[in-house]
Amino acid sequence: MSRKPGVASPEELKAFVADAGDRLLVVDLRNPDAVVEPDDQPTFDIAELPSESSRPHAVSLLWDRTTNQMPIPSVPKDTPIITHCGAGGRGQMAKEFLEKHGFVKVINGGGPKDAECWAEFGDK
Repeated sequence: MSRKPGVASPEELKAFVADAGDRLLVVDLRNPDAVVEPDDQPTFDIAELPSESSRPHAVSLLWDRTTNQMPIPSVPKDTPIITHCGAGGRGQMAKEFLEKHGFVKVINGGGPKDAECWAEFGDK
C-alpha cells in the first residue's frame, strides 16, 4: 500500500514518539457512524476508538468534512500530536488545521490501514 500524501514514514513516527515521551497526544479522527464515514468501519477491526481502557495517549476528535474543522484539543500548543484517520487523508487535513491554530509539533500518522506506521504508535 502506498502512503497518502503527508503521512510520515515509520522511521519518522518512531523518532517522534520517542521524543514526545509521556507528552504525546494521538488524535483519532475516525468516525464510528458508518453512514458518515463507511471506509472507517473496517479499521475498527484493527484498532478500536480510544477509551479509558485502550490507547492511553489517544483522544477521539471527529473531522467534519462539511466544515473542514475539528474540535481543538485542550493541550499546550507545543504538545507533540500525531493525527490519524483510517489511512491519512483526514489526518493530513487535521495536521494542517492544527498548525493553522498554532500547534507546532504535529505529524500525520496515517492510520490502521498502514500497518508499518500503525505499529509505531497504534498502542499509544
